[in-house]
Amino acid sequence: MATEAPVLFDRQTIRPGATVIAVAVLASMLALSSCDAEEEPSSRKTTGQGVVAPGKPGEEARTLTADEARKETVADTPNSADFRYVQRMIHHHEQALVMTELAERHAASASVRRLAARISAGQRPEIEAMRGWLKDNDGEERAAHDHAAMPGMATEAQLARLGAARGKAFDELFLSLMITHHQGAITMATEALTDGNNVRVEEMATDVAAQQAAEIDRMRALRA
Repeated sequence: MATEAPVLFDRQTIRPGATVIAVAVLASMLALSSCDAEEEPSSRKTTGQGVVAPGKPGEEARTLTADEARKETVADTPNSADFRYVQRMIHHHEQALVMTELAERHAASASVRRLAARISAGQRPEIEAMRGWLKDNDGEERAAHDHAAMPGMATEAQLARLGAARGKAFDELFLSLMITHHQGAITMATEALTDGNNVRVEEMATDVAAQQAAEIDRMRALRA
């Protein structure tokens, strides 16, 4: 009997933080393999299905046996990195909204105003989603006190300069500060993807990184 090809699972299937659904799928696969083994014991001893487990960023994928995959599948209970990311990113997004509100009033370029509106429209629902996650995971009382140290955050002096600027000077300063702000958010999202354990937080961090990378490209184009 021909060797079967490995079964491919996405990043959320075999990883620290895999979902209960992934466990059920894997258990079902094992059950089917067991039934087949009873019918064709001679062929299943040396073949069987493998599971491709994608590695973390910078790591190569591995092919695991079904038993190895089952052992590596764990609950996605949030850890301290998950809570830290969500709490800090809420405050990070809130500063971005302060900056976009200034752009609506003071930007000279219609393109900058549209970009600011786009950023605002994307980050407001993200804030609500993160607050909802904290509530669902009893994380509202877990205070993170190092908001000022977050990468990309504008200082009070920089915000004051932005609030006082007008026209083209405002546009240039807004784009400069917001590019730095977005780069900081990507750094935070990358840390969450590396150190966190919760699948939902991973999804939120992935979305933040992808969206803000695209917006950085737009802002750089506006400055060109």
